[in-house]
Amino acid sequence: MSDVKQYMTDVGQRARAASRAVSRAETAEKNAALNAIADVIEAQQALLLAANGKDMQAGRDSGLDAALLDRLELTPGVIAGMAEGLRQIAALPDPVGEISDMSYRPSGIQVGKMRVPLGVVGIIYESRPNVTADAAGLALKSGNAAILRGGKEAIHSNQAIAQCIQTGLQKAGLPAAAVQVVETTDRAVVGQMITMPEYVDVIIPRGGKGLIERISRDACVPVIKHLDGICHVYIDDEADLEKATQIAFNAKTHRYGVCNAMETLLVAEGIAEQVLPELAGMYKEKGVELRGCLTTCKVIGGVIPATEEDWVTEYLAPVLSIRVVKDVDEAMDHIALYSSGHTESIITENYTKARRFLREVDSSSVMVNASTRFADGFEYGLGAEIGISTDKFHARGPVGLEGLTSQKYIVLGDGQIRQ
Repeated sequence: MSDVKQYMTDVGQRARAASRAVSRAETAEKNAALNAIADVIEAQQALLLAANGKDMQAGRDSGLDAALLDRLELTPGVIAGMAEGLRQIAALPDPVGEISDMSYRPSGIQVGKMRVPLGVVGIIYESRPNVTADAAGLALKSGNAAILRGGKEAIHSNQAIAQCIQTGLQKAGLPAAAVQVVETTDRAVVGQMITMPEYVDVIIPRGGKGLIERISRDACVPVIKHLDGICHVYIDDEADLEKATQIAFNAKTHRYGVCNAMETLLVAEGIAEQVLPELAGMYKEKGVELRGCLTTCKVIGGVIPATEEDWVTEYLAPVLSIRVVKDVDEAMDHIALYSSGHTESIITENYTKARRFLREVDSSSVMVNASTRFADGFEYGLGAEIGISTDKFHARGPVGLEGLTSQKYIVLGDGQIRQ
């Protein structure tokens, strides 16, 4: 593309105009569009699989690693999940226009807050084509327009999904520009998207740490982000052993290339010799490489000694670091030092420790007796998520409909003037 700046200006202008139309659309109109898009996605499964097949072959030819190929692949199950996610979003309450905190002031006016769309949301993501449908659905239901820029490795898949989205929007009578998928793989597009505050109100990057760091550094518009998913599971000395082994196994092995997979297992020293050998055997069967502290290496054989680098690494692969700690306080100290603020879980039957863990661990999701793999918008009942935020302002954790809206003050009067 010869003139990326002009292309993105045109995209931005269309998105800004469409955002006004979508922001005033009735809930029924938005739901009709979501259900129509879901129907088209299901009907066009063969088209989506064929397009994804081109991307998968190109990915293998270019040497994409297993984790990236896993994120890139569309299967009938993933496609069905995309459609189901859209229908779940349609079934959720519409946050737009919700009024809260109305109260009378001494002057006689009523003051409250109304929930409103952000405007135009720019989403920049890598590998996962299902993000295209998730982002479109959440943006539409929350009354926003969306500009979607997927990675070059998923260009065929994203364009096929975009066709489905456009068809659904047209059937529902909403502007096609409400969701635009960037048609070029030129990297200069990213630089333009993040420096167009006149057209884009917020940027949400989903991808590798390098991409997100660059966007956070160079963006001229607000960014909702997370850099790493260094998630921890702590097995307390008062844990139920059966729960502990199943949760720790699932948190690591359910899927490797995802941000909510456990990367570090912390185990209380009082229970280490009981739980670690069994877990080591389970991990060995799945081909998981173990890296551990000195105590871990003594308790189980075949463990690679962990380095400082291991505690700060998001593997996104069948690799797990293990550390034996004295108690819940030492576990929380380790998390405070090394966590990326994504998701942490404690396995314990001690209610007091569980409450302390929930209160004191400063991450976007904190769990008791559950796998970190549940840190997901779909599992949280959001229908889908546009990303997971480890920031502390505006949105934190899985970002669903409410995270894509803001609030404005509204005032109701009856002729009052300020004295």
